[in-house]
Amino acid sequence: MSDAHDNPTDPSTNSVISTEVQRQNVVISTGTQRSGETPVLTALHTGTISNYTPARLSLGTTTESLSTHEHLRFQLDHALARDAVHAELDIALLSRGFADRNLQTLTLHSAVQQGRREYLRRPDLGRKLDTPTRNLLQQLHQPPPDILFIIADGLSSLAIERHALPVIDAINAILAEPNPTPICIVTQGRVAIGDEIGELLSAKLVVLLIGERPGLSSADSLGVYLTWNPHPGRTDAERNCISNIRTEGLGYAEAAQRIVSLIHGARTLQATGVSLKDPSKNRVLP
Repeated sequence: MSDAHDNPTDPSTNSVISTEVQRQNVVISTGTQRSGETPVLTALHTGTISNYTPARLSLGTTTESLSTHEHLRFQLDHALARDAVHAELDIALLSRGFADRNLQTLTLHSAVQQGRREYLRRPDLGRKLDTPTRNLLQQLHQPPPDILFIIADGLSSLAIERHALPVIDAINAILAEPNPTPICIVTQGRVAIGDEIGELLSAKLVVLLIGERPGLSSADSLGVYLTWNPHPGRTDAERNCISNIRTEGLGYAEAAQRIVSLIHGARTLQATGVSLKDPSKNRVLP
């Protein structure tokens, strides 16, 4: 099973973007034209398309080549993406942040044993727990959680270090309900590892925050996956995903609203995935 966040497409440009400029007007299509989904967004265009997206559009040329500025910017963004993929998650820093909020954490580890290089070469090992972690969870004696929050480094630990705490804060502020279950922090983890953790802890719903694959316009994009009745073998069609959570992308407050809406929807339907639609209102560009 493949992880949605493993897709090499830049998360900030997952949608197909087309432009039509007519007398200072721009039409931006998200590529989702089916009934009930995001319609074409329109906005008055007073500058360039770069005002609306960090994607590499309308770069301009110098004779037959890119300008030196754009060439150097490409090299810098490529280096930032590579650094984000190879960086290790600072567990101590993240744990202190949760401790300051009086939230308990539980540090877990995937079956990856030889560091980041093995994690990148063996996605299958990142989707399951190692034996000591599995034994630890089997020995825990806690009531089955209604919601289990899991944080996995994924393909960008930078995204976790920057955005995980603010997103959790925003979600808890809206939910306003006690959750005594520790937040699980998983190193060298992929999306599907939440299924095994959720099953071992008998969770009804897993909300997994994970660093997405960096692109050339976003090295710190955070994704959130919701899975009802988690157990190994769940497919991507049985999850809901909210992507591109970061300062320059989907803001914390709006992301939290969408996540909480999906949590309520999952509880009502007792399902996630293709049967659960995001009820959030569509955004209109300024």
